[in-house]
This record gives sequence, C-alpha cells and structure tokens, in this order.
Amino acid sequence: MSTAIAPSTLDAGLLIARLALGVMLVGHGSQKLFGWFGGHGITGTAGFFEQLGYRPGKPFAYAASISEVGGGLLIALGLLGPIGPALILSVMIVAAGTVHWGKGVFYTSGGFEVPLVYGALSIALALTGPGARSLDAALGISMTAPVLVGSVLALGAAGGLLNLVIRRPAPVAAAEAAAQA
Repeated sequence: MSTAIAPSTLDAGLLIARLALGVMLVGHGSQKLFGWFGGHGITGTAGFFEQLGYRPGKPFAYAASISEVGGGLLIALGLLGPIGPALILSVMIVAAGTVHWGKGVFYTSGGFEVPLVYGALSIALALTGPGARSLDAALGISMTAPVLVGSVLALGAAGGLLNLVIRRPAPVAAAEAAAQA
C-alpha cells in the first residue's frame, strides 16, 4: 500500500487551501482598508490600533490591511512563493500578541485560534510551495529553495515580533482614568 499522493491530487489540495486562505485574508484586509464587509475602514482601524498602542494608528492600519490584502492575493494566486505567507505570518503574530493573547485559545472567548490557524496555514503553504495550479508554475517562477523559504518566513516573523516590541500601550492607570472621565 503506497502512501504517496498523486501530483494531481496534491495540486488540487494546494489550490483549495490557497484559495480558501487567500480569499478570507483579502476579505479581512478589505474590512480594514476599504470598510467593506462590515469593516471600519482605515479611520476606524487606525483608532483601534491606537487603543492597542500603535501610534500613530494610520500607518499601522495601512501596513496591516495592505499586508492582508496583498498577502492574501499572493497566496490565492500562488504568486511569489513564500512572500504572501510571510506577510500574513507577520500580521498574525501581531494580532495574536496584541488582541487575542490572554483570552485563551478558542475564538469563542476571543482567543488566538484564528491567527494561529491562519499563521500555521501560511507557513505550511510556504513550505510546500504553491503547486502546479499557480501563477508561479505558469510563469516558471521557483521560490521553493529551503534557504529562501526559511529566510523569507524568518523575515515575516521578525517583522511581526518587531511590531510587538515597538508597541506603546497606554499605562493601565491612565487608561482607566481616561475611561472614567
């Protein structure tokens, strides 16, 4: 009994995974960037980011939303190998570390389940490559060398961690006083 996966089945599975993840991320980023799908647009997102300690909020809102839309498009299209997944990994590290950490694992309690799954799927797609049903394959682009993939993912992770480090949350006492005023 063989455990090998037929190339056509593998490529179909990669296409489905890329489309599902990529389309969801384009939608999620469009909520922030354009206010589509019930989102708050750049102004609302910037205000939320400022509450999280990212000041001024607008540049951070643009960076996150463009990373989600651009990364999602690159993943869905299977273009430029690990670059789209690295962009998403960066944003998911920030989301998990600022919004979801400390609320448990699962989404129902506001936990880090969704950013963990999006980040893990992004890493998995970067490691496997986009498959034969991708723009990379159609254009003859090969960005699957392990050192390249690892380096691009490491840059994405470093970008997310750097964002966590530069965050300046308001002191708890000051935030509570402001809320009571």
